[in-house]
Amino acid sequence: MTPADNGFATLVEMRPLVAAVANDLQVDVGATSRLSGGDVAESYRMELADGRTVFAKTHRDPPAGFFTTEANGLRWLREPGVLPVPEVLVASDGDDGSPPRLVLEWIDEAARSSHAGEADFGRALARLHRVGPRSFGREDRRTTGSLALPNDPCPTWVEFYGDRRLGVLLRIARDRQALSTPTLTKLERTIERLDAIGGPVEPPAGLHGDLWAGNRLVDTSGRSWLIDPACHGGHREYDLAMMRLFGGFGPDCFAGYLDEWPLAGGWEARVPLHQLAPLVVHAVKFGGGYPAATDRALDAAMSI
Repeated sequence: MTPADNGFATLVEMRPLVAAVANDLQVDVGATSRLSGGDVAESYRMELADGRTVFAKTHRDPPAGFFTTEANGLRWLREPGVLPVPEVLVASDGDDGSPPRLVLEWIDEAARSSHAGEADFGRALARLHRVGPRSFGREDRRTTGSLALPNDPCPTWVEFYGDRRLGVLLRIARDRQALSTPTLTKLERTIERLDAIGGPVEPPAGLHGDLWAGNRLVDTSGRSWLIDPACHGGHREYDLAMMRLFGGFGPDCFAGYLDEWPLAGGWEARVPLHQLAPLVVHAVKFGGGYPAATDRALDAAMSI
């Protein structure tokens, strides 16, 4: 959690949020500074009169249940006690007219100058995955992400990934003309073949759901913390594929994971299959090189 270069937030933009947080925590809020990062929410560092520092974020026009869904995900990740996750202090969707907000304990972040602790993180992630829900998806049926991807429970991964992820994303990409017709055809064929190419059947794992490097904080003692989840019950290879998509996790991390809980044979070939969902999401939202990357991943998946 790093302060932005633009210094202190203006009083006008922070006043309603500060007042709401002060009321929530029943303590005066002192210095408040805007934080860098984040493409949908506005984040702040707040110093409280009781000596604590907290992280707070708000959203100008959030989807329904935006912050309470994230809070539920953080609590879900925190409950097993295998990886550090910031404590949720306040979660409100602003249904009473106050600013939508999420307030968490503050984490002092260290510079990532090495991959110290990577193996420990990998082993802890494997233990987190073992604490799986009863079904794929979410029991509360809440959607995740800015595209509101559905999480209605499913008995199998093939049904969940095919219907709740790739099938929904295919329709969105077609409607928004984010992918070419040949690429959409490949995606349809891949969905039809999930039973054959998805590998051995596994029980649902408790996933972070958006595990790129920016959603892991490393504190000053070297511990890795998880933030900004899109939690659901899914295939554990999905989190690992996401970690490989954008980099930022060292080889010791994956070695630690495999030492704690080995993956089924052929997992390396299935990495592009599990990267399809985040790639299509990025193709829809950002365009750029993501449609081509999606097409390459489809070619790899279809060759399994």
